[in-house]
Amino acid sequence: MNPWLKSAAALAVAVMTLAAAPAPKPQLMVLGLDHFDNPARDIANLKVEDVLTPARQREIEAVVESLARFHPNHVAVEWESTDQAALDKRYADYRAGRLKLTRDERDQIGLRLAARLGLPRVDAADWNQEPPGKDEDYDFPAWLKAHGREADWVALQADGQRFADAIGARNRCTSIGDWLRGLADPAYMLRLERPYYRIATFGDAKQNPGAAWVGAWHARNLHIYDNLLAFAKPGDRIIAVFGSGHTWLLRRYASESGSFAVVDPRAYLPPVTPPTC
Repeated sequence: MNPWLKSAAALAVAVMTLAAAPAPKPQLMVLGLDHFDNPARDIANLKVEDVLTPARQREIEAVVESLARFHPNHVAVEWESTDQAALDKRYADYRAGRLKLTRDERDQIGLRLAARLGLPRVDAADWNQEPPGKDEDYDFPAWLKAHGREADWVALQADGQRFADAIGARNRCTSIGDWLRGLADPAYMLRLERPYYRIATFGDAKQNPGAAWVGAWHARNLHIYDNLLAFAKPGDRIIAVFGSGHTWLLRRYASESGSFAVVDPRAYLPPVTPPTC
């Protein structure tokens, strides 16, 4: 074959190979946190120290600076997606110096990180609306009480609170970067996930409000996954700042769907620091 023709054929093959190569998946880092402002809305609630003290603010600044190394072009937070306009205003007010950050992790990590990167917006990615049906369809504590199993509910709460108190005691002696590293540990995430399987047994063949409640929890997280996917484009780098209870499912959906390349946040947190007590 003529050398020129051979070169042209090789070039055509190379171009076709490049054209067939799949676009890079968006990368997703789910940064699970304990709610910094202590809203006390969960079955067990971890008491978070005041993150507005000078020492904790320095630790948060170190976390934000370290996360910036991931170079995300989207920062998504646990904020109702239908209320994006309110989040846009909050972010604009912060960047203009009109807003003082609250203890809320959406402010402390979400707004602060997006501003550090100069992003045009913070993405509202939550979904927390009422599930279908009646309230009693999901009221497993009432079902347990009516069926003489109230002790199961008391035990679940007590087990969860003991675990939360132990983690809170540990956190008082460690940096916020180390808090987040612990929350990203797969063993810790699994420990948070397992009580849902226990709740799913709070019912019977006729009525199972426990399973319905857990199903609604999965549905909420699938909505969040869909919200993240809605703005994700090939090559994007996304950090989703959510309560730690969401982390296991969001990472699982993102990975198993094949829609995202899941990134471990521990690679982008500050170095481990020695405990202070």
